[in-house]
Amino acid sequence: MKFLTVVGARPQFIKAASLSRVLRQKHNEILVHTGQHYDANMSEVFFSELDIPKPDYNLEVGSLSHARQTAAMMIGIEDLLLEEKPDAVILYGDTNSTLAGAVTAGKLHIPTAHIEAGVRFFIKDMPEEQNRILTDHLAKWNFVPSGLAVENLAKESITENVHNVGDIMFDGLLYYSKKLDDYAPGYFQNKLSYIIKNENSLNENYYLATIHRQENTDNPALLTSILRGLNNLNNPVLFPVHPRIKKAVISASENEPLNNIHFTQPLGYIEMIFFAKNAKKIITDSGGLHKEAFWLKVPSVVILRSSAWLETLNGNCNVLASPEEKDIIDKVNNTVIDYECYNHNYYGDGKTAEKIAKILDN
Repeated sequence: MKFLTVVGARPQFIKAASLSRVLRQKHNEILVHTGQHYDANMSEVFFSELDIPKPDYNLEVGSLSHARQTAAMMIGIEDLLLEEKPDAVILYGDTNSTLAGAVTAGKLHIPTAHIEAGVRFFIKDMPEEQNRILTDHLAKWNFVPSGLAVENLAKESITENVHNVGDIMFDGLLYYSKKLDDYAPGYFQNKLSYIIKNENSLNENYYLATIHRQENTDNPALLTSILRGLNNLNNPVLFPVHPRIKKAVISASENEPLNNIHFTQPLGYIEMIFFAKNAKKIITDSGGLHKEAFWLKVPSVVILRSSAWLETLNGNCNVLASPEEKDIIDKVNNTVIDYECYNHNYYGDGKTAEKIAKILDN
């Protein structure tokens, strides 16, 4: 069969890598990069690092408003669908690239497979929530990561072709964790020493932070409050900066010293696995990272109104915090964790890609 896969953002590259390795053993896959993430550290590096072929097409849409970005993607995807005539379209997660692929394929009556379906924040004003809901309702196959996701879809009357296959991000984490040994001895420690410039701060004595969601970054006062919270923690903070908020972070840094935060360019995925695995705690608004923190058994403070991965909140493995300085510091310093929570397996066995490929085969 011929599949056309649409990706555009960092998490989708990682998910697509796992399925492509299996799918291409039997089928023809056309990989389309929308260009939603256009910075080299957020796109090109992943295609080389994760051993996936370069995209057959790059729409190079770049950064635009939601409407203009999605519209530009739809125009480009429509042209490719008419030219390539795939049997089905494969979509991942909840980005504008996902929605553009779902709507365009739907209008052309091409079936879509949505991977990581059924996940809900239950916050309708979140762009990601809107994208997920619409994509789930347009998809022919909904591949969900957990039993809770099955229940979420059933509440919306989506019960046919719903497959609980586990979380494909778990496949990737297991696969790429093995590649840590391929790096030269001391590579990661040397890089961390270079970033933090303090030998006494290495090993388990740093926090890892990532902040990128609009609800936390579009309001300068909220972003400043988050940065102040990180700056006043009792251990240094490693902060890879998302390109979209680089200017805002620079502006906040100019207004007041943030000496406890060590900003760096976006890290490669395998580097992120290492730094997440060895962090004392993770502070993030990334859905993917706080789920990976759960798998790596690293406590996480999630700066969001809700989590799409509610299972990880059990036992305070992950804990929600507001974007307020005091709340962030309190949650990092005073959260009591029941480490029994890490013994639960909510998201499959790491063989999600094989299960998806088998269902599509049939």
